[in-house]
This record gives sequence, C-alpha cells and structure tokens, in this order.
Amino acid sequence: MAKSAIITGGSRGIGAAVALSLAKEGYSIAITYKERTADAESVVRSAKEYGVNAIAFRSDVKSFESAHEIADTAIKEFGQIDVLINNAAVASSSLFTDLSLEQWNEIINTNLTGCYNFCHAVLPHMIRRHSGSIINISSMWGQVGASCEVAYSAAKAGVIGLTKALAKEVGLSGIRVNAIAPGVIKTEMLNEYTEDDLNALKDETPLYRLGTPQDIADTAVFLAGEKASFITGQIIGVNGGFVI
Repeated sequence: MAKSAIITGGSRGIGAAVALSLAKEGYSIAITYKERTADAESVVRSAKEYGVNAIAFRSDVKSFESAHEIADTAIKEFGQIDVLINNAAVASSSLFTDLSLEQWNEIINTNLTGCYNFCHAVLPHMIRRHSGSIINISSMWGQVGASCEVAYSAAKAGVIGLTKALAKEVGLSGIRVNAIAPGVIKTEMLNEYTEDDLNALKDETPLYRLGTPQDIADTAVFLAGEKASFITGQIIGVNGGFVI
C-alpha cells in the first residue's frame, strides 16, 4: 500500500511545495485549504501527475470537528495515514498594544490549536498501527521571538513545546514528532515587505539569500522518511544561519 500524508494549508507556499514533494516520492496526499479553491485544485492536479491519489478539503484548521472528519475520510480513501504535516498558519505584524483579542485568538487558534486538532485526529490511527511521522511547521521566531509579532511568536513557540512533549509521549508507540523552524522564506507572507526590507533580511542571513518553500519541503520529506527513523522531538532550523 502506498504511503500517504495530510498537509494542512497545502494550497500554496510551503504547504504546496511539501505536498508536491511528497507526491513525487510516491505519497498519496490530502491537503487542506481555507479559501483558495483554484490553487488547491492545481496542487491536486499536479500531484496526480506523479501517479498518486490526491484530494483537497476546504476547511478551517481551527475546527476540531473538521479535523477529525478530514482524518477519517483520508484514512478511508488511502487506507492509512503515514505522515501529518501541520503547516497552516496566519501572521499579523503590529505593536502588541495594538493587537486586538480577536487577532490574538485567530493567530493562536490557527497556528497552535490547529496543530492540536490534527494531531488529535490522526494519533489514534497512528498508535493502532504503531507507526507515523508528525512534522509541525514552527518558525525561527518561535525560538527567539520577533518584535511586532508577539502573537505569531507565541503560537510558534507553543508549537515547539507541543512537538517536544508529544514526541516523548508517543515515542513508545512508534511515532516520531519533529518540527521545522523556517527562517525568512519567500512566500506571500513577505508581500508586505519592501525591497529594502528584504535586502536587509538577506544581509542578516549568513548564507546571503532568502529561503524558498522547496528548502522547507526537502527537509520535510527527509523527516517523513526512514532515513530520519531515529530523529524525534527535534526542532530543525532551516534559516540560512539567521538563528544559530
């Protein structure tokens, strides 16, 4: 039976790159997306070109019930779930004193509670099979914090704590849990930055370039596979040396 994966926020950016990289490796994929139906359908079509099954679910990762429904449907469709990639996230840049409770809840509930929802949905299945890999997409700001991104940093730090604790809890069940902490990655999250801003970020990066979604996808494929079979509870920084 072919391996399979669920990727949240899989219609664009890092999520789409991860989904297509896993499809290229022979994984059937289920992606979630919130709004961009055309982008999600494009990812599904591209994945199927690799000869794998691919499906997309329009869903908000903040919904506990939806996460469970998606996991149940994917298991019925694929027979099993080998990999979960918790990637869906939102960000907002503002002074903390200007951050509304609604903005705080949106960021925390999407970036952190969304991870909880999907981990909770797939873990019983993985535990029964005594096998599985969960990869949470955190951020270097979850490691060191970012001014004017307090909610985002807090949520991503929470993802790191969740990753380490859950790895200890489910290791005996044959399940690995790791996180990737991306640096400055060229996605739509950078659209509000000026060219000068981006050049300044590049200047601060020892490898003197910004990251790409494929940089993150390549790391996710490695962590998903057997070559990473003795790696769990780790936070892998993919940031060009920005945070060391």
